[in-house]
Amino acid sequence: MPRRLVAILLALPLLAGCAGPSKLAQKSEEKLAGGQHWRAWELATKALDREPGNPRARAAAAAAASAISRDWERRIQAMADVDSLSAAEQVLEFAAFRLRAASYATVPVSSEWPGRELALRRTAARTHYQRGRDDLAAHRPRSAYDHFKDADRFVSGYRDAARLADRAFEKALTRVAFVPFLTPSTHGSLGRELAATWQDEMAQCLVPPTARFTRVLTGDAVERVMTVAQLNRITRADAVRLGLRAGAQRVVWGMVGPIRSETELHLFTDVVSRRITEKGPDGSEATRWVDVPIEVIARVRNVSVDVEYQVIATQDGSSLVQHRTRPSTSARVVWTSYVPEGNVEAYQLVSETVRASNPQRARGVETRWKAACGENTTLRQVLEARLASGRSARYARQSLPRFAAGAAFVFMEELPPPEDLALAALTGSSKPLQRDLLRLDGTDDVDLGVAMQDEER
Repeated sequence: MPRRLVAILLALPLLAGCAGPSKLAQKSEEKLAGGQHWRAWELATKALDREPGNPRARAAAAAAASAISRDWERRIQAMADVDSLSAAEQVLEFAAFRLRAASYATVPVSSEWPGRELALRRTAARTHYQRGRDDLAAHRPRSAYDHFKDADRFVSGYRDAARLADRAFEKALTRVAFVPFLTPSTHGSLGRELAATWQDEMAQCLVPPTARFTRVLTGDAVERVMTVAQLNRITRADAVRLGLRAGAQRVVWGMVGPIRSETELHLFTDVVSRRITEKGPDGSEATRWVDVPIEVIARVRNVSVDVEYQVIATQDGSSLVQHRTRPSTSARVVWTSYVPEGNVEAYQLVSETVRASNPQRARGVETRWKAACGENTTLRQVLEARLASGRSARYARQSLPRFAAGAAFVFMEELPPPEDLALAALTGSSKPLQRDLLRLDGTDDVDLGVAMQDEER
């Protein structure tokens, strides 16, 4: 390729970069002439982003901004005759646009516009302020808070809207307490552990801005007002009294049980193959397969548990939410007394030789293995777990999160008790409660049917 042609090709991007903003400015002028004000503004600002000093682009931006301004003023004025609050919202959007556009062009407004804008802002602020006062008097502090904040949004520092918003917010705050769930005596501390687990989960997810008015109390706040005798036998009436004493406006209480549990035992007894590589006298390597007898025991426990929870207003004892579900989980433990020799990568369920000569046997061994140890469990995983476990692997409560996370198997000799697996199933079933509390977060108690106390009336 001639050198001159190469130089021309290399220069083309530079020429295109210089011509680009002017071309965009031309397109902006064409769009503006066709009445597409916003498209014209978009093209002009894109041109200025590429070349801030381009005079044609800056003129195009100014022309588009002027057209947008005139159209916006007309639309707001027409809207104000029908819906002054919607018109005031448009006033704020128009002001925000002028602020954003300042780096490209000065957005002109008519001489009458500042007065009209101020009047619409004040009307909106006055309307929201009065609605906030009315809602506060009607025991709707959440709605009142929003109105007072809107009043201050339209006119900063409007009257005492900020102070009243703080007052409404304090009244709107809803403290939620968790008390131990009622459980049969055979289930031990399951009700306490479930309440504590759900409380921790809700405390992490129900935070601003997701939950504006809901605050989850710590377990200490409830334990301080609870007797030892109440730990496992809290009735609904007890829950309401404890919530009140802890300073909660709502209390989460429920019942757990019964627990349904089924246990299966699977045994894999066969020979697996171990690859051995040996060097001959001449230094060459030879591979052979050795059959290794192995016995693997797998236990599976399927557990389901009934749980019902209520969100109760402590003010009058009414149930705001009631939900019943039956979560379930399955746990598999695998154990073998065989200790592998050397590298576990040398072990296979079926050797390559057998797989080639007797594929039917290979399929049979793999089928029996999967039936006993699980569809996704490999021989290598079991042998690696055997080396890591030492001489024995008894169940310990610390391993429960692995079951709750849905591990394919856990290498140990015994299954967790049904109560522990029930807790693992319940731990992951708090989403409905989270949705219920978030739904309640934006609704005032009076609109939920909660009876107001005499002094509040």
